Amino acid sequence: MRTIDVHSIIDNARFGRFHWLVMGLCALLLIFDGYDLFIYGVVLPAIMKEWGLTPLQAGALGSYALFGMMFGALAFGSLADKIGRKKGITICFALFSMATVINGFASTPGEFGVCRFIAGLGCGGLMPNAVALMNEYAPKRMRSTLVALMFSGYSLGGMLSAGVGIFMLPRFGWSSMFFAATLPLLLLPLILHYLPESIGFLIRQGRTEQARTLLERLAPGSEIGVDDTLQLNETKGKGASVLELFSNGLGVRTVAIWVAFFCCLLMVYALSSWLPKLMANSGYSLGSSLTFLLALNFGGMAGAILGGWLGDRLNLVRVMIGFFLAGALSISLLGINSPMPVLYLLIFIAGATTIGTQILLYAGAAQLYGLNIRSTGLGWASGIGRNGAIVGPLLGGALMGIELPLQLNFMAFAIPGAVAALAMTAFALNERRALPAAIEAPSVKA
Repeated sequence: MRTIDVHSIIDNARFGRFHWLVMGLCALLLIFDGYDLFIYGVVLPAIMKEWGLTPLQAGALGSYALFGMMFGALAFGSLADKIGRKKGITICFALFSMATVINGFASTPGEFGVCRFIAGLGCGGLMPNAVALMNEYAPKRMRSTLVALMFSGYSLGGMLSAGVGIFMLPRFGWSSMFFAATLPLLLLPLILHYLPESIGFLIRQGRTEQARTLLERLAPGSEIGVDDTLQLNETKGKGASVLELFSNGLGVRTVAIWVAFFCCLLMVYALSSWLPKLMANSGYSLGSSLTFLLALNFGGMAGAILGGWLGDRLNLVRVMIGFFLAGALSISLLGINSPMPVLYLLIFIAGATTIGTQILLYAGAAQLYGLNIRSTGLGWASGIGRNGAIVGPLLGGALMGIELPLQLNFMAFAIPGAVAALAMTAFALNERRALPAAIEAPSVKA
C-alpha cells in the first residue's frame, strides 16, 4: 500500500488527450456563455429603436443580466465547493440557455429584463466553476496558458454573437438572436456525459474509485493500485468560508484582485454594450459597428492566449499590470479621429487588454487560492467584479445621455484601467512580503 500525492501527479502529468477533452468542453461552455453575454450589445440599437428607449434606460436594461451574474457568481461559486463542479456547471448552463431562449419572446422591456437577470445567474455561476475545473486538471508548468486557451471560448462567443448579428438582425430581427440559444440546450447531454468531476471533490466525498479512474486517464502509466491511498492536502479543509479568503496573509491580495476584477469588468461591459452604438452615432453603419465588436473579441482571444503564455514564462501579475496600462492607453485613444486601420488596431488592443486581462485575472485567482476554497475565491472575485460590469453599461448610458464628445466617453472608460494597474501593483508588493501559506499555490507566478 502506498500514499499517492494527487497534486504531484496532476502538476507533473504530460499534456494529453484528457487535457484536450477538459479544455475543449470548458471552452465550448464558455463559447455559449460569451454569446449570451455579448448579445445585448449586438441587439441594443434595434431594441432602442423598437421600444423608444433613452440611453440611460438602455444602460439600465443592460445591467439586469449583470446583476444576475453578480448573484450567480457568489451563490454558485460557493455552492459548487459543496455539490461539485460538474453539478454546479450543469445547473448554470441549463439556466442561462433556457432563459435566453425565452428572452426571444419578450415583448416589453420589463419581460426582457427579467429574462436577462435569470440568464445572468447562470452565466455568472458558470465562469468561476469552469475556470476552477480547468485549473485543477492543468499541469502546473502550463496552467495559465491552458486556462487562457479555455477562456478564449468566451471571446469566440462574443465574435459568434457579432457574426450572427450581422447576418440575422437585418433578416429576422433581434428575437432570432436569442432563439439561436436552442443549440446549446441540444448539446447539454453530450457535454454532461464527457465532462469530468473535480478529483478533489471526489476524494472529499470518499468516491476514491472514481477519482482513481480519472487520475489514470489524466496520467496514463501512473500505476495507481486499488489499495493505494490518495492524498490531497486540502481535503480536510472546511472550505466554502469567505473568511478563509483573508487568512494566511491573503487579505491584501484578495482585496487587490477584487478591485482589479471590478475595474476590468467595468471596461469590458462598457465597451461591449456601447461600442456599436457609439460608433453608429459617429457615422458608421450598423454592419461596420458590429465588425468593431468582432475586432474587440478577436483581440480578447489573442490577448488571453499571449498573456497566459507570458504569465507561465515570466510573472502573471506583472503581465496583467502591463496589460492594464496598455488598455487604458488604447481605450483613451479610441475617441480620436483615426484612419480605419489604426482604429481597428486600437480596438484590437483594447480587447486584448480588457477581455484578455479578465481571463488572466481568473487564472491568477485560481492559482492564488487553495483547492478547498478555489470556487469560493473565484466566485467572490467574479461576484464583486460584477458590480463593475453593472456600472459599465450604466456609465455608458449616462455619458450618452449628457451627450459628451466621443473622446471624453472613451477617456472615462479608460480610467479604471489605471486603477486596476495600481491594485495589481499592490498585489505584487504584498506577494513579495507574504510568508508561505499552507495552500496549493501561494503565488500566481505559474
